[in-house]
Amino acid sequence: MTIRLILTDIEGTTSSISFVKEVLFPYATKHLPDYVRTHQHTLVDVLAATAALAAEEGRQIDVNDIEALIDVLLSWIANDKKATPLKTLQGLIWRAGYEQGDYRAHMYPDATQALRAWHENGIPLYVYSSGSVGAQKLFFAYSQDGDLLPVFSGHFDTQVGAKQEVSAYQRILAELQQQHSITPDEVLFLSDIEAELDAAHNAGLTTAWLVRDSSLPNTAAHPAVASFAALAGIFPELAY
Repeated sequence: MTIRLILTDIEGTTSSISFVKEVLFPYATKHLPDYVRTHQHTLVDVLAATAALAAEEGRQIDVNDIEALIDVLLSWIANDKKATPLKTLQGLIWRAGYEQGDYRAHMYPDATQALRAWHENGIPLYVYSSGSVGAQKLFFAYSQDGDLLPVFSGHFDTQVGAKQEVSAYQRILAELQQQHSITPDEVLFLSDIEAELDAAHNAGLTTAWLVRDSSLPNTAAHPAVASFAALAGIFPELAY
């Protein structure tokens, strides 16, 4: 088995959790109410999806009740709910922040170095994150290490399913195999969350566990590393 394609998570893997938790989420929380009020007529689909999902949770809200929808969205942020309409809206708000220069996305130096080297070596790179595809693209386009978006061949978000569901990785794999002649075990999935790695492993992908801020766990299912550079010790083809 040789790794021929890499699928990576973002938060806690390529980038610090603190940037998302302490910068992006608070920024979206602060600006969401005014953003929704100002852009409600162009957010019709997002607000309709918000109302529909709220109804599934037992909250019947009129799609025209903007303040009630805002309350739902803010509660989802507080509970870190992986709701597609929220992720779409956060992406739009974050775009404004990036474009205004309010912040730049954090990258671990070893991740930036590895991603650029793997790309130059012809290894296709993809992202799978709970953040929307739009938010992912903004994140890498406005990173502290410059525009990293060109190193990636594609992006996946919760539209394919939750990150702890085997079926999500099966859908991703099916799409990847339409574009690349690869077997499941030639795809390496990188994440800092064991349950996500379990799901990917059960879909047939090869996995590696990024452990940034604690001692490495002893697990046979997912080799654990403290940095992207250490992956070459497990997968020699990823040396650079």
